Amino acid sequence: MIFGAHVIVYSKDAAADRAFFSDVLGFASVDTGHGWLIFRAASRGSGCSSRRGERPAGTLFMCDDLPAEILALKQKGVECSDLQEARWGSITKIKLPGGGKIGLYQPKHPTALTIASN
Repeated sequence: MIFGAHVIVYSKDAAADRAFFSDVLGFASVDTGHGWLIFRAASRGSGCSSRRGERPAGTLFMCDDLPAEILALKQKGVECSDLQEARWGSITKIKLPGGGKIGLYQPKHPTALTIASN
């Protein structure tokens, strides 16, 4: 039985990004050895999208109140991009210490997070 999903964020400075996920975003983790931390990132959903242009696969976290989350992150010294509106949600991009970016969005669509697992 498949019981979860594992998302990897590739980084030029994995230690700095691990600290960001732990210290700034507050994600709990387990240490699997050799510097690998596996983070618990709340409930999650996965999706498939047709590619438009040459966008690489990305990591998007969801929240209920994006303006409040942006404010909380800014108070921690985190730089967020301007808020963008899309058909599917409101989104900001967060630059990671290792140089990569993750998205944070407030969905306008139904999510699968309330579906009971078997």
